[in-house]
Parts: sequence; C-alpha cells; structure tokens
Amino acid sequence: MKVSVLMTTYNHERYIAQAIESVLRQQVIFPYELIIGEDASTDRTREIVLEYQKRYPNVIRALLRDREASDRDRARGLGGKTNFVDAFKACSGDYIALLDGDDYWTAPHKLQAQIEFLTNHPDFAICFHNVERFYEDGAQPPSNGCPPNQKAISTIQDLLALNFIHSSSCMFPRGLFKEFPDWFLTAPFGDWPIYVFNAQHGKIGYIDEVMGAYRIHSQGEWSSKSNKQRTLELVEFYKHINRHLEFRYDPQIGDKLFMCWYWLAVMAAGDQDLEGARVYARNCFVALPFYKHLGFRIKLLARLYMPAIFKIGKKLQALGGSAHLKIPPTSPRRT
Repeated sequence: MKVSVLMTTYNHERYIAQAIESVLRQQVIFPYELIIGEDASTDRTREIVLEYQKRYPNVIRALLRDREASDRDRARGLGGKTNFVDAFKACSGDYIALLDGDDYWTAPHKLQAQIEFLTNHPDFAICFHNVERFYEDGAQPPSNGCPPNQKAISTIQDLLALNFIHSSSCMFPRGLFKEFPDWFLTAPFGDWPIYVFNAQHGKIGYIDEVMGAYRIHSQGEWSSKSNKQRTLELVEFYKHINRHLEFRYDPQIGDKLFMCWYWLAVMAAGDQDLEGARVYARNCFVALPFYKHLGFRIKLLARLYMPAIFKIGKKLQALGGSAHLKIPPTSPRRT
C-alpha cells in the first residue's frame, strides 16, 4: 500500500460524505486506502461511513469506536485523540495523508502530486499545500490558508514558531517516529505535535497550489474557544514539546512562552483580575533572561503595580505612536 488516508470523524453528518467523495475522486497510479476512525458519533455519521465502506470495501476501512469508551475519553478531556491514535496505528501505507471529516480535497491530483514530491525529495519529512479557508455561515469571504510569501522549504524551527500546516494538506512518510508520548492524548492540539515529531527527521516542503478546503464552523473545537483558552493551550503545548525535544530549542520556545504569559497577564488585567494578572506576569518574568523584551517587562510592571504611570505612558504612546507586540500566533486550525 502506497498511501493511507487517515480520516477521523465525530458528528460530521453534514460533511462526511463530501470528505469521503473527495478521497475517492483521487486520480493516482498507486494503491491507496482510506482509514476512517469513527468516534461513536451521536448523529448519522457512522451510518454514512458504513454505507461508503459497503460500496468501496477494497478502499475504505472503518474503525468504529465503542460509545462508552468515546464518552469516557471526552469526559476526561481527551477529545478524539484516542480515536486518532487508533486510526494512525491501523495505517499500512508507506505514506500517510491527513483529512478531517469536516474538510475535503478539491484537486483530484492532490495525492499524486505529494507522492511525486516526497519521492523526488527523500530528505523531506513533510509535504503540504495551500487550502481555501471558508466560513460555513459566510461570515467572512473565503481566503487562502497560506500567505503569498509562504516559504517553499521550512524547518522545525519555523514550525515551532507557528503551525502553518492545515491538517487536510499534510502528507508524511510513515514510521519516522515510533510511539506517541504519554502527553499526546492530553495535549491541546493533535496535528501540531505530529508535524513536530516528523520535522525532527527532515525538511518541510510546500506546494503552492490550493488543493483542499478547510471549513470553519461553530462546532469546531478551536473556533469555539476564547483567546485566553487558546493562549493557555499554547502554553501547555510549548511546555510539552520543549521537554519532548529535550530543550534543544529552549531559547526559541522560551520566547514564545514569554509572549503567551505576557498576553495572559494583559488579558487578565483588562478583565480587572489583578491577582491573576500578577500570577501570569511572574511566569512571564522567569520565562526568559531579564534583558530580553525589557520594554515589555517594564510596561507590564507599570500596568500591574503603577497604574497611574501606565496611564500616562499610554497617553504619550497614543500621541507618538509605537510598535506593539503581537498576540502570539496560534495554530491555524479552528481559528
């Protein structure tokens, strides 16, 4: 088997048929399989998956999770991670392509193009492409998931700075990493760690072509969270991945943690939670050597401990203008 398409789904009754059809339309010169991890949905998702498996038994293999086990995992805050790991381990292809059950591919040559890229570039560990991001409710116009200046070749350092890979665009060789670490099941993200695990073993290649569609909707796990929740989950991710990488990228990750703690303190202060803001600020101050981001440290100290001086500074800033530290970039998923 050349490629295993790994699809996980939960309560995707409205979307799952479109996702499966986009896989079946692939025009390839090699065998591929579609592994669908169905996580005991409470709607008709499982019924639809089984209908497709019956029609395409040589291509589709459905892994059906037990309802009790699925509910237990979700109650523990694991989401669909166990479902993903089970489906991942069931893949037998030389390469694995990811596709969420609420997204779909738009180009019938997507798999062929990525296989050709990875075959011709054996020193690459990941290949991804552009996608169209669209809001199901039409709240915003569609846009490309990757910017015009997206790098053709990226490294693990780029990936630690920002998750620029949409899961529905990703393909990688199977077997670059052997086991999932214990913390993976409770990690806030499922796709970003996978990319980092693989990126330790090679470069990341980008195909500048829109070959998939990424759906943003109210049921998405990421889009339903507040900025504070997202930033706290970034903190958790960076702590886990820093230990996993044996602190080889500690200065870069420390900088990211500084920005997370800084914005958590700012958000708490904005919500009049001065005690919480000071807790976040203390974490911020120990995240990096004191001389780094000194201006922002002073600004934070003034805001939390010398509010009168901070207000004067803000007025002067408004008169003269200044650069602002941006909110730490988050995973593109479910934004």
